[in-house]
This record gives sequence, structure tokens and C-alpha cells, in this order.
Amino acid sequence: MGRVGRRPGRAAAVSYWALGGLSLNELGRRVFRRSRKDEILERAAALSYYFVFALIPALLFLTTLLGLLPTPDLMPQLMSYVDRVLPQDAASLLKRTLAEVVTGASGGLLSIGVLAAVLGASSGMLSIMRALNNAYGVTDNRTWLRKRLIAFGLTLGFSVFILTAMLMLVFGGRIGETIGDWFGLDSLSTRAWHLLQWPIVAFLGLTGLTLVYYLAPATQRGWCWITPGSTVALVSWLVMSLGLRFYVSRFANYNATYGSIGGVILLMLWLYWSGVALLMGAEIDSAIEGAAAEQGREPNPDMAALATLRRDA
Repeated sequence: MGRVGRRPGRAAAVSYWALGGLSLNELGRRVFRRSRKDEILERAAALSYYFVFALIPALLFLTTLLGLLPTPDLMPQLMSYVDRVLPQDAASLLKRTLAEVVTGASGGLLSIGVLAAVLGASSGMLSIMRALNNAYGVTDNRTWLRKRLIAFGLTLGFSVFILTAMLMLVFGGRIGETIGDWFGLDSLSTRAWHLLQWPIVAFLGLTGLTLVYYLAPATQRGWCWITPGSTVALVSWLVMSLGLRFYVSRFANYNATYGSIGGVILLMLWLYWSGVALLMGAEIDSAIEGAAAEQGREPNPDMAALATLRRDA
């Protein structure tokens, strides 16, 4: 089922937050059945394999971008947030590997390696595109070049959103103080900005996810800045990351079980559940669009045919 032409105005008629007319219980049952049918746990395992190859190149690309900013030691500040999310062994492995890659490359090789880094990260995005096509039940008839260009553009776009969100985490307080000084705002307004930066960071992350959900599948979807699927994906990813960190620090000792590769096991486990969160968000949006299509209010033209095929799914 290939991509069809755009129909301006159709998407605006239906809000994703109306859940396609479904109750939360019915939506949950549909997502559960579709997730089992689409085997998202198995597909998340495949995604984690590609994520391993894409993660370090993506971080190398991010490191190179940060090197263009006139701020010293910015990457270590950003990596400190990794310590707060990932289990300690996995975070240490990630930081050590990135340091070895950066240290082992000369300036010229690092600059040339940026292109290879983006290509490597876009290969991971291609695997996400295949997984999302399965979640939406569509066949991707786009040419190889078009898929590669979309993956390349999504990699750059998603990196920009995530980089901006991370910079807000580090410099949000300073930005608020600077704006307050410029406009003569009082301390209360400055403290309000400190609180406001967190919704801004969440909005940037959600928009990056929505961009992937919108462009990656080979099906026409209505645009919405924040969808239920992207919201659930981001929140469940945060809960999963913090929960895994808490579990490992309190109840499990992977180094005792797996020895020196304990950090690798933890990183793979984190990547696996990150893939599950990503695919679960796509399944939620797909179920909502399918339900809307059944009622003749499809926000996505392709979903009308998809609803007929998967009505009893």
C-alpha cells in the first residue's frame, strides 16, 4: 500500500486526542492486540541491534556539532544527564567508548568521520522506518534513494531537536537570567523561567518523535505537533530508563552475573526497551487513526483501507 497524494485540510478535521472515538479501555485493548500481532517485542530486539551500530556514530556527530559552539566542556555537562538516566555501568561504558573514539581520531579524520557518523545513524533510522511501516500495516514502495534521503533528513532533524533540548537543560537557567537582565524582570519571573524550561524541553522531545512518526512510515498521516503516541512513547521511555536504573542499583548486579560485559548487557537492555517504547507509541497512533477511519473521519487517507484490513485485529 503506497503513499497517496496529500489532501490538505483532512487532517485538521480530526483531533488525535479524540482517540478516534475510542474509550481508553478500548484503545488499550486494540493496542495490545495489534502489538501482539505486529510482534513489537521481536522487532524492538532487531531495532536494538541497529541502535548499537547507530548510537556511537550519532554521539560522534553530536560531539562534532557541539565542538562548533564557543562553550568548553559542554559534552561532559550533557553526558552528566546520561548518568541520571542510564544505569551506572551502561553510562560508564557509553562515555568511555565515546571518549576513545574522539581521542583516537585526528581532527581531519574526525571531520571526515562526521559523514560516516550520519550515514551510520541514518541506517538506524532506516530500521525504525521498517518497523513503523509494520506498525501501520503498509508496504513501503518508495525508492531506495528516497528512503535513504528521508532517513538522512530525519536523522539530522531529530538530532537538532534533541540537541536543542539538551542545550536547554544545560543553559536554560543562564538563558533565563540573561533575558531577565535584558528586560529588567524580577526574580519571580526568572524562577518562572526555570520552571518553564522543562515544558520546553518536553515539547522539543515530543516534536522530534512526532516528526519521526509523521515522515518515517510509507503512509500519509495528518500532522499534529504532539500526538498521544509520541507522548506515551516519551513518558514510558523516561519511566523505563529511571526504573531500570533504580532496579540495577538496588536489586541487580550485572557485573557479578556477566562480568566485564555487564555494561554491554545493560546498554542493550536499555536500547531494547527504548525500541519497545518507540514502537508502542506508533501502535497507539495507528490504532487511533484506524478507529477514526472506521467512522469515516480518517485523519489519514491510507487508513480507510487499513481499517478494513485490520477491523478485527
